[in-house]
Amino acid sequence: MAHEIEQFTDGTAAFVSANESAWHKLGTVTSGAMTAEEAMRLASLSEWNVRLLPLTATELTDDGATSLEVPEHFATARTHPKTRRTQTLGVVGSDYQPVQNEEHAELLNHLVDESGAHFETAGSLKGGRQVFLTMKMPQTLTIGGNDDVDLYIAAFNSHDGGSAFRLVVTPVRVVCANTMRAALHSARSSFVVRHTAGAKAKIAQARSALGLTFRYAEEFEKAAQRMIEAEMTLSELKSVVDELWPVKDSDHPRAKTNQRQRWGAISNLFENADTQAGIRGTRWAGYNALTEYANHLAPARGGSAEAKADARAERVISGSANGLMERAFALTTV
Repeated sequence: MAHEIEQFTDGTAAFVSANESAWHKLGTVTSGAMTAEEAMRLASLSEWNVRLLPLTATELTDDGATSLEVPEHFATARTHPKTRRTQTLGVVGSDYQPVQNEEHAELLNHLVDESGAHFETAGSLKGGRQVFLTMKMPQTLTIGGNDDVDLYIAAFNSHDGGSAFRLVVTPVRVVCANTMRAALHSARSSFVVRHTAGAKAKIAQARSALGLTFRYAEEFEKAAQRMIEAEMTLSELKSVVDELWPVKDSDHPRAKTNQRQRWGAISNLFENADTQAGIRGTRWAGYNALTEYANHLAPARGGSAEAKADARAERVISGSANGLMERAFALTTV
């Protein structure tokens, strides 16, 4: 699966990461935390001047070429960070308003004061059509006294009309297009602003709106701790499985076979998996067995083992099992 990080002819890439390199080994790795200005400069996100240009169509006839105006539509364009030439990025309607990368970073700069977070990654995807900046929050989720989960504030923007400006709190560190999709699907809270009139004012409101979500880490940690302290029997877990994947007596025999195989895999995870060490026999263990099965063991399409492995990886990245995992959490939490 491609990372989609923008790469330039001089061998550099539009990506920066604090302290650790990404799996794609592109861009710049700093020796410590970054300011907004440093993240923008090192990821080649500064001075794009995203703007709207009139859109025309050319008709070729026997008499020559005729230029026709395309009403109510514009091309989005930027100043290329390396060549400084104008580069078109997409086609948008008349109500579209660009949000500059500098405005994007300024919002996150404000959130530094609000949350104590620091800049972690920044980059450009798909030839400049999408950009992201992320900050790492100072607190972590500590589950069961020994399982730490980091949280990030991530801001995503598009310059081609493909998506709104979005700010999320997520446990995923964004380093490429794949993890951007994963972050969006696993977001614990979000604030979305469409690229229309008033977008800049609404983005300014995100600071106060997301301020309420910083309590998420504490609340989720408390919920997980309650689940760790509550026992769960195998029969109770079976009831949850039957509710998540209902099978009727009248269903095809293949569905009943799948049901038996599914329960065999989930019950084995619950009773024997190494990932359950320290939490075995609890409702938190039940929830983890369900999510581990849904993400990694549930049947996947593909002829070869490699194709099936790729399909399972895409399932995690795309978040296609997220709805089921939310229901699983609701059924196992206390």
